[in-house]
Amino acid sequence: MSDALRSAYVATAHGLRRVLKPTGLLGALERSESRRAAWLRSLFAIYDLEDLSGLDLPWWTFDAVETVDDFLASHPGARVFEWGSGASTLWLSRRGAKVTAVEHDPDWASAVGEKTAGFPDTWVIGVPAAASGEIPSGKKGFEGQYFDAYVRSIRDHEGPFDLIVIDGRAREACLLEAIPKLAPGGYILFDDTKRERYRKAIAASGLKVERLEGLAVCLPLPDATDLLSIP
Repeated sequence: MSDALRSAYVATAHGLRRVLKPTGLLGALERSESRRAAWLRSLFAIYDLEDLSGLDLPWWTFDAVETVDDFLASHPGARVFEWGSGASTLWLSRRGAKVTAVEHDPDWASAVGEKTAGFPDTWVIGVPAAASGEIPSGKKGFEGQYFDAYVRSIRDHEGPFDLIVIDGRAREACLLEAIPKLAPGGYILFDDTKRERYRKAIAASGLKVERLEGLAVCLPLPDATDLLSIP
């Protein structure tokens, strides 16, 4: 999807939200315990940190949300490292996790930091791209930006981590850094794994793969989130 088309879609979703809010429909969806209702409501929260945080949903597939929720419930005080911050950072913090999140966008890091300020065991760290380096991003629009410090930032934090979330820039390189930092019995959550370059990196990792494909928060079409573990 082009940036122009994405912007138009997001603007339309937010416009519809403004129209529907006075009708009570959005509130009814929020009160429902149905997964489909939660998905429908989340469509109007795309790229809106405030709204998505209010819905208490991370931007993954719903099967991944449910699986990680159960995992955190059975691992009180789980240590989490996250590449890419957002509603997921707040969601993880609310479940008692000790979260370290790194973010390439300084403004976004500041916004997420403000949302999670009430959680003393959550840290949101801005690590911007550099003009030169060894690790570029494969994402269109990020040409000429290098994420060496961002990717390698996990080295600055003592492991192991019970959960490592890969949902930001240079994800293939992040995966290589994540593996030695993963605790036994832990998970690496790798999002948006319908993308071919991500599937190739995962296949080459030697990790056990649990693909959770289906309805995804904020997205009109099915997506996939993989949970990776040491065999």
